[in-house]
Amino acid sequence: MSTDSPSELWQLWKRSHEALRSAIVADVIAHSELTEPEFSVLIHLHDAGGSLRQNALGQALAWDRTRLSHLVSRMETRGTVARRKLTNGVDIELTPTGRRHYEEARPHLDTAVQEHLLDRLDEEDTAALTRVLRHLSGARRPPLGPKRRVPDTRTVP
Repeated sequence: MSTDSPSELWQLWKRSHEALRSAIVADVIAHSELTEPEFSVLIHLHDAGGSLRQNALGQALAWDRTRLSHLVSRMETRGTVARRKLTNGVDIELTPTGRRHYEEARPHLDTAVQEHLLDRLDEEDTAALTRVLRHLSGARRPPLGPKRRVPDTRTVP
């Protein structure tokens, strides 16, 4: 595949991401009592062993404090998480109800990812995508700096 410019690469990535994300989320939500943001919170809490500081959870989700606070309040009301005030912060904890919702929704996420993403790739493409995503998720600066450009792969007539 060739790209003509960084902006075209961006648009291709954006279209692919949005299409895959919406299909996967729709499948998970259709089989769950959770909203997408609630499931995202539960995933992070589960993966962290059941609790996280509220500020760490906000950073992991890339959400502002207000959005996270409102969602956690709603989730507390539903019984899926609990807040525990500390002297220097707040812990958000996964409750047994939240763990049950997570465990019920997770297989649907795995199935949706398999169907909408992995089944469309061969093993080599899956390995390459995994490698690139791991690299990008650990990046602390933009990958396209002044010395790195998308190669010009256009053919000259």
